[in-house]
Amino acid sequence: MPSGVEIERKFLVEHPPEHLEVYPSDVIEQGYLALTDDGVEVRVRRYGGRALLTIKSGGEQARLEEEIEIDERRFRALWPLTEGRRIHKTRFLIPAAGGLRIELDVYHEQLAGLVTAEVEFESPDAAAAFSPPAWLGLEVTGDPRYKPRSTETLRGSVRG
Repeated sequence: MPSGVEIERKFLVEHPPEHLEVYPSDVIEQGYLALTDDGVEVRVRRYGGRALLTIKSGGEQARLEEEIEIDERRFRALWPLTEGRRIHKTRFLIPAAGGLRIELDVYHEQLAGLVTAEVEFESPDAAAAFSPPAWLGLEVTGDPRYKPRSTETLRGSVRG
């Protein structure tokens, strides 16, 4: 796959693994600058001491993703433009079979109670071959309700 292409599958998680505190984690502040009808999103995100401007295309399992590191001043300048389109979550990094990593997101504030997980892959074939552990639950990769561009998701009315 070309550089800048993200291939991932997304799942709802009702019962996360026990003892999440043993896995590396970071709090993520994320705000959307633009969400278009055709699925393009432009967002700013701060976590792990970094700030990023990210552009993603529409699509379900595979889509364009470009991340540009920005300094704190730029992040603070752009953040007010995301008012009403923000997500706060804690991301846990959980190792999986085959050298994969599960990114488990526990949402806060208006989305409290929502827990999702994403797994990124090197190719569509690798994504198709992935056999998720049972705790991942229902796959929602193609469900538009679980895309950040969904106003229902941003408002917290999606619970699964």
